[in-house]
Amino acid sequence: MKSLNLIKIPLYLLLFIYAIITFIPFAWALSASFKTLAEIIAGGINFIPQQFTLQNYQRIFTQEPLFGRWLFNSVVVAVSVTAYNLLFNSMAGYALARLKFPGNQFWFFLILAVLMIPGQITLIPTFLILKSLGWLNSYQGLIVPSVINATFIFMMRQFFVSFPKELEEAAALDGLGRLETFFQVVLPLAKPALAAQAIFVFMGAWNNFLTPLLILSDSEMFTLPLGLNTFKGQYISYWNYIMAASMMFTLPALAIYAFFNRYFIQGVTFTGSK
Repeated sequence: MKSLNLIKIPLYLLLFIYAIITFIPFAWALSASFKTLAEIIAGGINFIPQQFTLQNYQRIFTQEPLFGRWLFNSVVVAVSVTAYNLLFNSMAGYALARLKFPGNQFWFFLILAVLMIPGQITLIPTFLILKSLGWLNSYQGLIVPSVINATFIFMMRQFFVSFPKELEEAAALDGLGRLETFFQVVLPLAKPALAAQAIFVFMGAWNNFLTPLLILSDSEMFTLPLGLNTFKGQYISYWNYIMAASMMFTLPALAIYAFFNRYFIQGVTFTGSK
């Protein structure tokens, strides 16, 4: 037991050092959001502002008329994409794990094949389809192509394969149909998988820069990652405003992670004992 503890000490020390290294850039960005532009471009990595100011935050909310709209757009897109993914990926994964229908294996292997295709390859076909539908510069253009994800269909399928059939059989004896069993019994017990999926999908949609850059041209439809890029000019970049806006951009992602993290940790392993 003592030898095991001695092994853990350098491991924890290594993890602590890694945590400090990864936290330093965030700490500097937080500090820079309260600095003046002159202090930032002067160089140095001091973490305490020499001239503390809240004008950067005041500027992005009061003098940048589209910042609130960019925040709203990001919330609408990220929340919608997350909600649709949780529903559709779970339904598809459950169907592949439990239902026997013609082509079951074909669709499963097709999903595995899709996992091997880099997302960048589908950007141009997606753009052409959205253009033909008239969905450029629209919420549906940002949301609809992302409502399902092959990675999380596979993940949910693997989760439901190990889901205890006895619970579904008991629900059937109580008179529940397949759809009622899924929504009333299976899905509530799938919180661990759903929490992990929600975190990854939301973060992906919230941080997405390339897709909005491709299909959006109207500044009022910009999401926050695209809007932040407008603070960078040809001759000067307003890093004080970029840092302040970045902190506002980070808060919702941290809130989502903090909310779902407890479900994620509780369900690292799922035994079905409940």
